Amino acid sequence: MKTHKWKRVLFWVLVCEAVGGLSGWISREGLQIYLETAEKPPFTPPGILFAIVWPILYALMGYAVAAVLDSDSKYREQGLLLFFTQLLANFLWSPVFFRFQAYGAALGLIAVIWLLILLMLVTFWQIDKKAAYSQIPYFLWVTFATYLNAGVWFLNS
Repeated sequence: MKTHKWKRVLFWVLVCEAVGGLSGWISREGLQIYLETAEKPPFTPPGILFAIVWPILYALMGYAVAAVLDSDSKYREQGLLLFFTQLLANFLWSPVFFRFQAYGAALGLIAVIWLLILLMLVTFWQIDKKAAYSQIPYFLWVTFATYLNAGVWFLNS
């Protein structure tokens, strides 16, 4: 991606941050209830870690989608479809998990998110390798979050 494309990158970083922020805002009351009442599995990190990691991941998502948008690859449309589908699913996960405390439904949703990210990674690899590499932390974090979601569901069912 050329350096004069920084405005597009910034725009998409802000869009992704806004999606994450809105999802968190919608879920805020349920988050407090979850923190106070839910049993959590081993290796659950302190809440502050989530507040550090997610903005980084959303920024990386913004970078990646900007790179894909700048591409003329034949896989561009497929990559964008996967990206925006996973972003929508990501947006929905927090309200399902925190606001509605529907841990089983959230587990099903996060499994779909995990698969979408994997498919997105493979597709991004064919479009822009840096965009693909930038999504590896997201994939790893959602893998860990899937374990946490499963643990919460198991411990609180």
